[in-house]
Amino acid sequence: MDPEAVRARSGEILDQIAGAVVTERSTLETILVGILSDGHVLLEDVPGTGKTLTARSFADALGVSFSRVQFTPDLLPSDVIGSNVFDESTRTFEFQPGPVFANVMLADEINRAPPKTQSALLEAMEEGQVTVDGESHPLPDPFVVIATQNPVEMDGTFELPVAQRDRFMIRTSLGYPDRSGELELIDRRASRRSASPSVERVCDPETLDGLREAPESVRVEEAVREYLVDVARATREDERVRTGVSPRGVQKFFEAVRAHAVLRGRGYATPDDVKATAPAVLSHRIVLTPDARVDGVGPEAVVAEVLEEVPVPQLNA
Repeated sequence: MDPEAVRARSGEILDQIAGAVVTERSTLETILVGILSDGHVLLEDVPGTGKTLTARSFADALGVSFSRVQFTPDLLPSDVIGSNVFDESTRTFEFQPGPVFANVMLADEINRAPPKTQSALLEAMEEGQVTVDGESHPLPDPFVVIATQNPVEMDGTFELPVAQRDRFMIRTSLGYPDRSGELELIDRRASRRSASPSVERVCDPETLDGLREAPESVRVEEAVREYLVDVARATREDERVRTGVSPRGVQKFFEAVRAHAVLRGRGYATPDDVKATAPAVLSHRIVLTPDARVDGVGPEAVVAEVLEEVPVPQLNA
């Protein structure tokens, strides 16, 4: 699928989702960048902003299967990935797949589950499979985890391990809509009889495969590659940062940049694609020093300063 066709079809998908979710279109584009890059998405927001609706709407618009898991302190790994169950009729153990066996899995309030259960997703998110009792089971293709967490209420929560956060390609938030957006929310509710809006399917499996394949053909010039790497490496050199962006993060950054370019209808990436994707791809991979946290410094501020300081290459016309 050529870049212009990707831009047009992606626009249809985003239009359909925007008809259900009231948020900035750029936020929906960022989520779609993660999906087209075969990445996973972390939505960090206060309750009631539409995180669950957003995840379900993407699944409905793309025409893929969807499952939702409410993460709680007593949730077990087998509740997510499945387990072997003894079948009395055959006298054998049979694998019963868990809710992770869906194209889009919503891990709702993921930080409320203990680290052991959170870690059950690591293999699934990295390798597209789960292993139970020594036997591997492939997950559907595509497989995308859209996880949510509440950054305000911390009682009864477990901080996501660094390794878990690094598996998410994108971290973003929907935020509160502005006044006109909330008025639109009310108007939409007044015009329908159901509490939740519906989203129509606007994509078939062949089209989705084409959309996911398109970023692979995006050209990234050497100067843009060097700029991308320099931005990521600069996060490790900041004195306020204890752990900067990992090599895995650099690769995910590259993949997101290509997907962002193709969403813009281009077969090549520019420094603007790097700037546009850096906050959502890099900030959650940064671990700050205790002094920086005490001073109220956020990883987003570090990424913003890095983008200001790293020289932007000039590309030949």
